[in-house]
Amino acid sequence: MEIRVLSNEKEEGKLSFIAKDITPAFANTLRRIIVDEVPTMAIEDVEFTKNNSILYDEMIAHRLGLIPLSTDLKSYNLPEKCKCNGEGCARCQVKITLKALKGAGMVDASELKSKDPAIKPVYPKMPIVKLLKGQSLELEATAVLGRGKEHSKWSPCLAYYKHKPVIEIGNVKNPEEVVEKTHGNIFEIKNGKLEIIKDNLFKYDLAGILEDVSNNEIKVKYDNDIIFYIESWGQLSCKEILNAALDIFNETFDEFNEKVKALK
Repeated sequence: MEIRVLSNEKEEGKLSFIAKDITPAFANTLRRIIVDEVPTMAIEDVEFTKNNSILYDEMIAHRLGLIPLSTDLKSYNLPEKCKCNGEGCARCQVKITLKALKGAGMVDASELKSKDPAIKPVYPKMPIVKLLKGQSLELEATAVLGRGKEHSKWSPCLAYYKHKPVIEIGNVKNPEEVVEKTHGNIFEIKNGKLEIIKDNLFKYDLAGILEDVSNNEIKVKYDNDIIFYIESWGQLSCKEILNAALDIFNETFDEFNEKVKALK
């Protein structure tokens, strides 16, 4: 297997790479593990002390659950794998409080106060609710590790893949028209000839873009190399997501191997 990184935008949480000598089945297994199995921290339970805002308790609790929280996989366990057997302890959950008392204005994620500084909102300006004068909101929430297969709020990212495209340019009669129809994203004209903008080749769905461009003057084929994309929601970096997914992959097949060996 050979892997070549195409783009690693750490600040934006985006990673893309080309993987050679892997099958679509393997790529899809990796994608499913990343989306469904890699755990992240999210708010699961909310206990309200005060809430006379315009939103019901359930609506605010739902919003709180969807706020991405930075996650420390080394310090926390999944509840079912914790020594407390899921009853709740400092190794599998963290308390988060919010107090917005009698003040007009927007309450955002930055007002959530975590007992663990490592577990905090990824995007502090995410709005929770707008309070009017005299309204207040006070609550205590419990964040736990969970997986995307249980609820999408625990999913760490968007992950997808496609085969590497190969463009064949024939005798194009109107190159200017092709550039215009593709909005200058895929092609450019150099020395009167139509050429591919290589930096943008893997950023777009070429089959859809080139569908009505020309009469078989430009063809798109796909080879066996697979381009994999990861776009993190912010709880974990792309590297952490990949490492965790591979650990889960190996752990799963080690367990499967032991089960097979135990068969009589």
